[in-house]
Amino acid sequence: MSNCCAGILAAFFQDAAKPVTDKGPSSSAVQVGGSSNIRDHYTTENKALGAGSYGTVCKCKHKKTGSVRALKTICKTAGGSSSKVLERFYCEIAIMKRMDHPGIIKLYETFEDKRNLYLIMEMCSGGELFDRIVEAGHFTETQAAIVMKQMISAIYYLHTNMICHRDLKPENFLFHTKEPIENNLLKLIDFGLATPFKTGQALKTKSGTPYYVAPQVLAGHYNELCDIWSCGVIMYVLLCGYPPFLADADPQVLALVRRGHFTFPAEDWSQVSDDAKQLIRKLLAMKPQDRFTAEQALSHIWIKEKAPRSSKEPLNTTSVSNLKNFRATNRFKKMALQVIATQLSEDKIETLRKQFIALDENGDGRLSIKEISDGLKATGMKDADLKQILAGVDFDGSGSIEYKEFLAATLDKRHYLQEDALWSAFCVFDKNGDGKICMEELRSVLEDDSVGQLMQGQSVEEIMKEIDEDGSGEIEFEEFVQMMRKS
Repeated sequence: MSNCCAGILAAFFQDAAKPVTDKGPSSSAVQVGGSSNIRDHYTTENKALGAGSYGTVCKCKHKKTGSVRALKTICKTAGGSSSKVLERFYCEIAIMKRMDHPGIIKLYETFEDKRNLYLIMEMCSGGELFDRIVEAGHFTETQAAIVMKQMISAIYYLHTNMICHRDLKPENFLFHTKEPIENNLLKLIDFGLATPFKTGQALKTKSGTPYYVAPQVLAGHYNELCDIWSCGVIMYVLLCGYPPFLADADPQVLALVRRGHFTFPAEDWSQVSDDAKQLIRKLLAMKPQDRFTAEQALSHIWIKEKAPRSSKEPLNTTSVSNLKNFRATNRFKKMALQVIATQLSEDKIETLRKQFIALDENGDGRLSIKEISDGLKATGMKDADLKQILAGVDFDGSGSIEYKEFLAATLDKRHYLQEDALWSAFCVFDKNGDGKICMEELRSVLEDDSVGQLMQGQSVEEIMKEIDEDGSGEIEFEEFVQMMRKS
């Protein structure tokens, strides 16, 4: 790189996180769960892991289970005390609660008081993708393909769920551990600017970060493919260490973005494959109609050839056995397993996550009937058994199997019978925290629309009678544990 570019590149690393605007989405607010005092449940560390204009992130520890998690504290009055600002925070929480993908940060629970909102999230110790770029200078093509495959898979999931992130950048991707990239898991974070969208209806709020923002966002008329543009910029940075639109100040950067013209200087790109350059061109196509979708990007030859392939026969005998037995599991236990699946740390579900990703041929973050059927057939399973298994695993009747549904159906007893996992699940049902699940608490969970399919006609009273062995009209923790231990 030339000396004149070196100074500009230094500025890029200093101010890459500056936002274009601080405006947020205008979706309707939702009720935040967790009205009790956060200090009753968690101890926190004073040292901040990160800070932004709306609050801080620090490490916290659950008092009863010992689980270490990340706590994001959002000051309600940051950026003004208007209802629109609060609406943005509630929208962020609502979107995160919907997310169910191995490459998206988990939101475990939320709390609220007069001053702050508290988001209890998955703890990632591997640092930002941005820091890895700074440390390495640039990635090998294999490393870049591993990162891009995980990144675009998460975006594919968002877009199929009609969510546009609008602020993709290396700072908003965390590595789960400090392990090398080849053995690591990338997690998308920060949904503060994310918004729902409708097909054919343009988004208009100008948001994002100068180096990564799409030209259409600057013009105030864009769609979800602005995220794909950002992916293209990130891929460019991964392979050479600097962005395609580089200047010494934001106005100049944005002027270059509006033009959309970029090059591959030979001094930095001569050793990079033509396939990689072709994919970048498709991600950074100036016209949205010429730009790749996430699905098209995942199918590109560079991703397919450079990113390591998953096993052809990913399901092991334990997972297959658990799937077979899951159909006969009582309905409340199925729900509890789903809750446990969302609460377990990544190291406890690593094998199941890898199996899910291997089965997910198109990378959309859910398993179609064909995808899981192909995986089960590879183990020698007969069609009759297949139909029974599929009927028992698809909780919500959507015709596909979500990540947490798969985890719930394949969890091994040695993981879900651990006391911390059982207690975490019990606390989700025990809404008032008195150590018992009463009829009303059970009803509020079981009559939720999202679990209606799981009930299959069984009443709340019938479920209570089935589990409440002492006839007290409440489910104590010991009774809950006994129910979970039964086959």
